[in-house]
Amino acid sequence: MSAVAVVGTGYVGLTTAVCLAELGHRVTGVDIDKAKMARLRSGEPTIYEPGLDELMAKALERGRLAFTSDYGEAIPEADFVFIAVGTPRGRRGEADTVFVKQAAKSIAGAMKKTMTIVNKSTVPIGTGNIVARIVGENLRDEIPFYVVSNPEFLREGSAIYDFMHPDRLVFGSHDEPAARAVAGLYSKLDTKILITDLHTAEMIKYASNAFLATRISFINEMARICERVDADVKVVSEGMGMDRRIGPLFLDAGIGYGGSCFPKDVKALARMAETMGYHPELLDAVMEINLDQRTLVVEKLREVLGGLRDQVVGVLGLAYKPNTDDIREAPAIDVIENLLQKGADVRAYDPKAMPLLKARMNTIRYCDDPYGVATGADALLIITEWDEFRQLDLDRLKSLMRRPVIVDGRNIFDPKTMRDRGFVYRGVGRS
Repeated sequence: MSAVAVVGTGYVGLTTAVCLAELGHRVTGVDIDKAKMARLRSGEPTIYEPGLDELMAKALERGRLAFTSDYGEAIPEADFVFIAVGTPRGRRGEADTVFVKQAAKSIAGAMKKTMTIVNKSTVPIGTGNIVARIVGENLRDEIPFYVVSNPEFLREGSAIYDFMHPDRLVFGSHDEPAARAVAGLYSKLDTKILITDLHTAEMIKYASNAFLATRISFINEMARICERVDADVKVVSEGMGMDRRIGPLFLDAGIGYGGSCFPKDVKALARMAETMGYHPELLDAVMEINLDQRTLVVEKLREVLGGLRDQVVGVLGLAYKPNTDDIREAPAIDVIENLLQKGADVRAYDPKAMPLLKARMNTIRYCDDPYGVATGADALLIITEWDEFRQLDLDRLKSLMRRPVIVDGRNIFDPKTMRDRGFVYRGVGRS
């Protein structure tokens, strides 16, 4: 059992802290937000993630997990310190590492013994070297330390499962024994281990996310072609996925990707390439196609309704994906703003994300359930593929609507079934 500190208690940091405690380590989460720390100490998760509250409660009860705002309380006794702070998009699309640098400086000021600093945040290539320099410049005494990159590959909505059942674990460092020591923290997990240098580990994270985003934009471009040649992109995806060279994952056409990772990471990778004198044509196309998908569903709706001014439009789903309350880069925000600009009267529902969007956008009406959204609506837009929406009583839904129009941005329904039930239905790339 090792003593671990995790700096940052957002999606990645909190999941990492809780899961490392579940693996048997003594973990202290560190965050400068004192109000957040008070909530976490009381056992209240500050994010929605399935299974997180149960694991956190168990770790707190067993004394394996603690939270503090004081670096001096968490760092001196730690063997490993994970940096898991945010790297938001900068003005030019680059990843802003200001919080990583602040964390490195604070860690150095509190260090009292040899330790390994593990970068969990998604950072530009070379950031590990910067962290090493900052720590070295701010140490109070001559204390040996190591820096390791351990990128995360967690999906919001299934982060606990992904941590405990990873496809692989990547560790990069200029000091191989340090990388292997960090790998030892995960020894209870049965998975592939890749030990590499610092820069390569940092690049693996960006390359992985950029490739997945590329698959999504690719199938969305195929969807647009399918609509013009009267083919069904759902079946096209199925046929493609049967090829073992391709596989079925991330080939669901729809409104495009969002969230805190793909948009930011693809843009940051493109920006890194530009600063090194390379024009990233494919990455630029991936981003352009993704943004276009957000206007596509609104145009479909305008076409069916003959205009959007004074039309009542219900939006089902606000989070960027199901099983999370995260609205960062959520397609729903762009869609709603587009609808409002075109004069529509918008109402919305989401099982988890409404409180967050209410704090940001108070110009629409929020409803208690999907049927409240449908009442008197001229059309419904499905933006997030929550299972709850797949189970809707379609006859009840149709009876409540003023006009039975559904534009399905996630292709969760079968077009023929919807037409047979009396709906005017439009999917994405459906024949």
